[in-house]
Amino acid sequence: MANNALDDVTERLRAAVDRNFEDQVAFLARMVQFPSLRGKEEPLQQWLAKQFGERGYAVDVFSLADIDLMSHPKAAPMDDISLAGSKQVVASYDPKGNGRSLILQGHIDVVPEGPADLWSDPPFAATVRDGWMIGRGAQDMKAGVSAMIYALDAIRSAGYAPGGRIHLQTVTEEESTGNGALATMMRGYRADACLIPEPTAHTLTRAQVGAIWFRLRVRGTPVHVAYSETGTSAILSAMHLVRAFQDYTKALNAKAADNRWFGKVKNPIKFNVGIIKGGDWASSTPAWCDLDCRIGLLPGETPQQAMRGIEQCLAEAQKSDSFLSENPAELVWSGFQADPAVCEPGSAAEAVLAAAHETAFGTALEDRLSTAVNDTRYYTGMPALCYGPSGIGPHAFDERVELESLRKTTLSIALFVAEWCGLKKL
Repeated sequence: MANNALDDVTERLRAAVDRNFEDQVAFLARMVQFPSLRGKEEPLQQWLAKQFGERGYAVDVFSLADIDLMSHPKAAPMDDISLAGSKQVVASYDPKGNGRSLILQGHIDVVPEGPADLWSDPPFAATVRDGWMIGRGAQDMKAGVSAMIYALDAIRSAGYAPGGRIHLQTVTEEESTGNGALATMMRGYRADACLIPEPTAHTLTRAQVGAIWFRLRVRGTPVHVAYSETGTSAILSAMHLVRAFQDYTKALNAKAADNRWFGKVKNPIKFNVGIIKGGDWASSTPAWCDLDCRIGLLPGETPQQAMRGIEQCLAEAQKSDSFLSENPAELVWSGFQADPAVCEPGSAAEAVLAAAHETAFGTALEDRLSTAVNDTRYYTGMPALCYGPSGIGPHAFDERVELESLRKTTLSIALFVAEWCGLKKL
């Protein structure tokens, strides 16, 4: 595209993003107001399907039960969540042209908000103040979902249509298994590139860790506390196991210094006990304690290798405890079995994104290393870019997204689509 024509497209898109931005903020607020916690995402997905249909997209709404999900080697355990209730939405536009194709994908599931009284504003109110939107999911990652939708809206408002096939995908399970993204691949959706606008503060995620979720079901011997020495405490036994996994994580991080991507990152492998449940009575030694845990793994290691390491750590810890050696904890794989992933530098898609970012932000595109996971790991065989707006507090109280960052990110994505897919005048 000649420079004058490119400048004209850029300014048309910039004006369209600005013109639509008030509507985009309202759209984002409505998304945040849906408490799309795990297992409760369907109302938002149905609302989004309606929004896509009104925009003229071909809309495919399907559940994880509509595909043979668990036959796939990368499918993760779903615990007590209904496959039939976990809905995915794919909105497609196909001009039957010769432009390059693209997947724009974002997750709409959010993590629990915690005690609402510890938020400055109600967690699902989508409060806007001082240039920020506050709310659970506002940053992670409903802002990015709004950006990918309104980037295409801006192209249309500017008088153009993409020259290549596009799939707009809103998925569930990103925060727990990744099965939503995997389901879109199993459903047959493919493209020449994928862009996932997670809240990366407009940097490109160069590499990410993997993650394993596991549950430890620890048992004890309940007795009246007056005779506690004759029983055992499942909670104290669980604490023993937690200390063992903390030590194991330290050892893993010591070895991480040799990793190609994360060698210079301090303690890139994170271990977390996210949920503890146990005991029935304050005056009885607890008969049970369940721990829900998460541990990371680095590029170069498979989930299966990490799972064997978890098994070995647990076995060694139990050998050193007189009760656990005879009454071992039950190990349950309860969610993520996520591969690490690397966005190898040098792809044509990355070059297009870098140019779009520089036009929108006036700075060179930087990359980052992530000690969390995202869904790009599934989109093998195509460049998969993780790039999105800036915010504060994912999974924290007072989670928020910066609206000016969202505006510029929306323009950046619109420019990326324009160059990657090409444009045709309406």
